[in-house]
Amino acid sequence: MYVKRGRHPVVEAIDTDQTFIPNDVDLSPDHQLAILTGPNMAGKSTYIRQTALIVLLAHMGSFVPADSATVGVTDHIFTRVGASDNLSEGQSTFMVEMSEAAHILNNATARSLVILDEIGRGTSTYDGMSLASAIAQYIHDTIGARTLFATHYHELTELEERYPGVVNYHVAVEETPEDLVFLRSIEPGGMSESYGITIAEKAGFPKDVLHRARQELANAERHTEDAPRQPTLFDGHTPTSESPWKERYEELQTALQGVDVNQLTPLQALQTLADLQYRLEDSNEY
Repeated sequence: MYVKRGRHPVVEAIDTDQTFIPNDVDLSPDHQLAILTGPNMAGKSTYIRQTALIVLLAHMGSFVPADSATVGVTDHIFTRVGASDNLSEGQSTFMVEMSEAAHILNNATARSLVILDEIGRGTSTYDGMSLASAIAQYIHDTIGARTLFATHYHELTELEERYPGVVNYHVAVEETPEDLVFLRSIEPGGMSESYGITIAEKAGFPKDVLHRARQELANAERHTEDAPRQPTLFDGHTPTSESPWKERYEELQTALQGVDVNQLTPLQALQTLADLQYRLEDSNEY
């Protein structure tokens, strides 16, 4: 799928006071899953939603708001956007989000278009980041769907180094001493800044709140720099050479590799399992 200078037909028609900035979309096989970062209000949601509209209009045989578009046959357009609860059925915002994400993971195919906007934001940071990462990896490895994934979890940009079909994009901004200017153009590469406090200032937060927020941010960043390195989502889980139970881990690994399940009677299998379980519990005491 490739779109040259695509536009959002509704936003362009409504916001006549400003010139709409068109952008390209490349979801070819080596750009199957695009991770899109950038601050709020920069245009991430507009970009991913206009892509879904372009695909829908193309399949209708309608006018397509772009200079040109090559769109393959798409069997479904799946979206997980917005934030809403379902109080009548006792579902929180996060439960609704997870249910919709599960529907996508269970039904999307390699011919689907998947649009994900800020998945995992309804829970704690690490839970949300872990879920978002796992979803992206599953789509890449198992489903193979063309996907636009907008996120504030900048750690997800590391997936580009690990998966051939993942590519990073960001919405360009220009930071000046007086203001933050949204350029609305989609550029290659990830973005490490969210500009949350700057956006809060634009929204009219009291100066005292902004001042305190900047102090808290500086303290948090200083603490992060001084603290020992913490494991990331993408670190392996094999015990290091310094681990006090590395030797026990290797013993268990060797024992498992030496088990021939085809030669065990049911009783012997239970005895072997009990022995391994005992060794594992014993090693956990370290």
